[in-house]
Amino acid sequence: MATYPLVKSRVEVRPGWRDYLALCKLRVVAVMLLTLIVGMCLATPELPPLGLLLVTNLGVGLAAASAAAVNHVLDQSIDARMARTARRPLPQGRISQLQAVIFAACIGVVGIALLAVLVNPLTAWLTLASLIGYAFVYTAFLKRATPQNIVIGGVAGAAPPLLGWVAVTGQVTADGLLLMLIIFAWTPPHFWALCIARKDDYARAGIPMLPNTHGERFTRLQILLYTVLTVLLTLLPWFVGLSGVIYLVGVLILDMRFLQWAWRLYRCRDAADPMRMFRFSILYIMGLFAILLVDHYWLTSL
Repeated sequence: MATYPLVKSRVEVRPGWRDYLALCKLRVVAVMLLTLIVGMCLATPELPPLGLLLVTNLGVGLAAASAAAVNHVLDQSIDARMARTARRPLPQGRISQLQAVIFAACIGVVGIALLAVLVNPLTAWLTLASLIGYAFVYTAFLKRATPQNIVIGGVAGAAPPLLGWVAVTGQVTADGLLLMLIIFAWTPPHFWALCIARKDDYARAGIPMLPNTHGERFTRLQILLYTVLTVLLTLLPWFVGLSGVIYLVGVLILDMRFLQWAWRLYRCRDAADPMRMFRFSILYIMGLFAILLVDHYWLTSL
């Protein structure tokens, strides 16, 4: 299969610091760290200690960036065939595979070590499991093996709020798992909307994403069903007493808009809608966790 035309021939490897940052997928990591911080804050009535907050964010952030860099290495041939990813450092030849692997290993080891020594061993082990789950189980195997790849592999990407909870409490509890479960259910409609918009890209790369294996109509139905599941799960923090009325009102507004997008995507065939829903889904999950944070400290201040 031919390489996508955007890819340059490799003549000389001269990586710059921007190329290494590009390996880290900083926008994705930033969203993960937001949910991590909220998980930490919800685990205690007071603010988490500043030192613990900083070290946990640094450790988990480095581990997440390491997993992203490994993803770049393992997906290099795929990225070269997709318009969305062909300008990444490895397909363009600005960084070699060896340089990317060394970079990933260094920041990953530092991140896990910080968590093990300065936070607690359980947080370190769970973070390592998430790193392995995303970088190797999902990227190297599931992504290429099954159209349910994002559902099964979504466990690793949903871990940050649980990691934040464990960093503060030192244990896995039902509340921490609930926060993780919300992201787990949100991930398929979020990512499948992108898959519809980039269906041709994934077909060119030979990746069995749901729109290519089961068709767009089936994918749109799955997006709607998982959106309904996500909405139901987002109500549980209020039912179990993890949040209050501010969260309930805020999340209902967000849920109504999320459902509206899912229904529109299912019923209509506007070519621009999948990317619009994809972008809104990012704002949705960030807004949801931000409202959780505001609600938590509003409750504790009463």
